[in-house]
Amino acid sequence: MTVKELLEAKGKDVVSIASGNSVEDAIRSMNARHIGSLVVTEDGKPVGIFTERDIVRCYVNTNGSPFDSVLLKDAMTSDLIVAEPDEELCDVMSVMIQKGIRHLPVSDNGKVVGMLSIRDVVQSQIGNLHAEIHHLKDYIIS
Repeated sequence: MTVKELLEAKGKDVVSIASGNSVEDAIRSMNARHIGSLVVTEDGKPVGIFTERDIVRCYVNTNGSPFDSVLLKDAMTSDLIVAEPDEELCDVMSVMIQKGIRHLPVSDNGKVVGMLSIRDVVQSQIGNLHAEIHHLKDYIIS
């Protein structure tokens, strides 16, 4: 299964926020939408990602400064790793595991077109394995 196929099945919603917003703005947005990450943009272009893990890092790195006084550009993960629509999910899962990534933007020609979580990828792979096992059992029995 490819990234594109998974996005078509799960949806392509991407929530983004400008890098000049505060960490508190990002936390409130994530909470309101029940999501664990946001794509951070500057002039409409992706420049990073802000995740639940970044909240913890921000708290520690700023010695507990109020989140409304910290800008996202100072707290986001700027080393943006992305998947592409034609990549196979098994390859994406390997990258996510190796890099310790739980949220992965999907980029098509420089534009973020979707967001994958490790949960999305693992659930999809498990579903594929269950289907394959079912077909193999049917083959063996008949």
